[in-house]
Amino acid sequence: MAETDRTDERLEAFFEAARREPPVPSEALLARIRAEARQVKDVARPVAAPVPRVPLRARLAQALGGWQGLGGLVTATAAGLWIGYAGIADPASYGGDILGLEPVAASVELMPGTEDFAALVIGE
Repeated sequence: MAETDRTDERLEAFFEAARREPPVPSEALLARIRAEARQVKDVARPVAAPVPRVPLRARLAQALGGWQGLGGLVTATAAGLWIGYAGIADPASYGGDILGLEPVAASVELMPGTEDFAALVIGE
């Protein structure tokens, strides 16, 4: 398909004329630009607010879940110390002490059948 519109050739003459005589801004325009630049330069720049220093204790409390998390940790620690100090770490004896019952020896096999598996693997 042939292009019959020749506007590009006509426009090229205008572009060529503009290249021969580049536009030069007037002295009044340049003076206004300089004056506005001085005004902008003289305006006080906003100063960034200093970052407040957060104490290490507050940062640690935040990392552990805030004051609620610290409260839970303190409670669990106090309970653990009390249980350890009182000598009631064995729950079977704890129930016997409170209820006046003899502790019952019980064993729980957590992984039944491991002896058979070990014998197969080792080859006994």
